Amino acid sequence: MIRLLDVSKRFHTGGVEQVVADRVSLTFPGGLSVALLGRNGAGKSSLLKMIAGTLRPTSGRIEVSGSVSWPVGFAGSFHADLTGVQNVRFVARIYGVDSDALEVFVREFSGLGDHLALPVRTYSQGMRARLGFGLSMGIGFDTYLIDEITAVGDAAFREKCEAALAERLAHRGAVIVSHSLGFLTRVCDAGVVIENGRAVWFDDIRAAVEAHRSAMAQPA
Repeated sequence: MIRLLDVSKRFHTGGVEQVVADRVSLTFPGGLSVALLGRNGAGKSSLLKMIAGTLRPTSGRIEVSGSVSWPVGFAGSFHADLTGVQNVRFVARIYGVDSDALEVFVREFSGLGDHLALPVRTYSQGMRARLGFGLSMGIGFDTYLIDEITAVGDAAFREKCEAALAERLAHRGAVIVSHSLGFLTRVCDAGVVIENGRAVWFDDIRAAVEAHRSAMAQPA
């Protein structure tokens, strides 16, 4: 379970304040797949990073029970000067899983081949996403954080990722950001619509998608 308690997040750029979360209180139940919906810049990825612990809220607190993945697709998840294999084995040690088994899984799943022997700084954004998704699927997290699976590789690999995710989400939870409303409708149970720093919970993903579409039809 993940609980956001009066969470606010503000960024200051060039003397201008941007509020992406304004005293947000939400509970993400364990075992539920939840979509984060909102226009570009609404704060979806920021909220995902705060849940992961890679971005600190300005105020409020976040309580997490169980294991939570890093935001898949977030390039900052890896050490750029280490090779793909070294990153995999480092992550395995952190999470207490078998290094050899995880390397074998990631090598097969990601399709990166010889690129795994190269430093991650040489990877394209898509290659990093493949590495991140393969790593997260190779570890049995209680909750998966997914950021834009639709940006991961070609169509065939995206289908492979969606199938693997669906298999895991049969017994685990997720918080998912994606511009593909069809994908979110297929894999998510509930949704949160973020608009002007506020977050509204919907028990039904279709109701959340409809509310998001209505919000998008209005001026920002």
